[in-house]
Amino acid sequence: MRAVLWDNDGVLVDSEQIFFEANRAYFAGHAVDLTQRDFFEWFLVQDRGAWHILAAQGMSGEQVAHCKAERDALYMQRLLAGQLPATPGIEDILAALHNRVPMGVVTSSSPEHFATIHRASGLMRYFDFVLTADRYARAKPAPDPYLKALEILNLSPDECVAVEDSPRGLAAARAAGVDCIVLRTPLAGDYAFPGACRIVDSVAELSTVLEEMTCLA
Repeated sequence: MRAVLWDNDGVLVDSEQIFFEANRAYFAGHAVDLTQRDFFEWFLVQDRGAWHILAAQGMSGEQVAHCKAERDALYMQRLLAGQLPATPGIEDILAALHNRVPMGVVTSSSPEHFATIHRASGLMRYFDFVLTADRYARAKPAPDPYLKALEILNLSPDECVAVEDSPRGLAAARAAGVDCIVLRTPLAGDYAFPGACRIVDSVAELSTVLEEMTCLA
């Protein structure tokens, strides 16, 4: 592998859990009990959120859009409430790969949320580029984010590997022809992640796999 492409939420930082908690709190205000399993299925597999529940309650499209903006504001408040640390051990991997292979962040985060998440993480010094949601037409699970990354790198899909934690991220990478390692998180439970080239259960295991794949062992 000549380049590594990284998802952000749930991989570089544990912002996925904060996003879940923000959504759970927001939807509770609309009499919706959003469970962890619901969140994983609706947000990380189907990529539709829980907005269909509010639509079924009789909300118009305009009202749902307003609710999404309110949810985004709540998520931002929670991100601003404290410093979000990097996933333990992830910086060691980035430091080992830095200046040996190009690396990019390929995320569905908005630029504002991404900047807030990394305002003090110190991780961005290891990356050659960042693709946030404003840089491509269609979000994951569409292949657009990874196709854009391949364009920037001027590499073919079989020269790159992606690191993801969600089914929609895996689907996006595979749709672009990029092999994908999945870092399993507690939100994923026992999901099988069909199509992943490797599934790892820890950052230490991820480090070993990347060393093998990038010939750094």
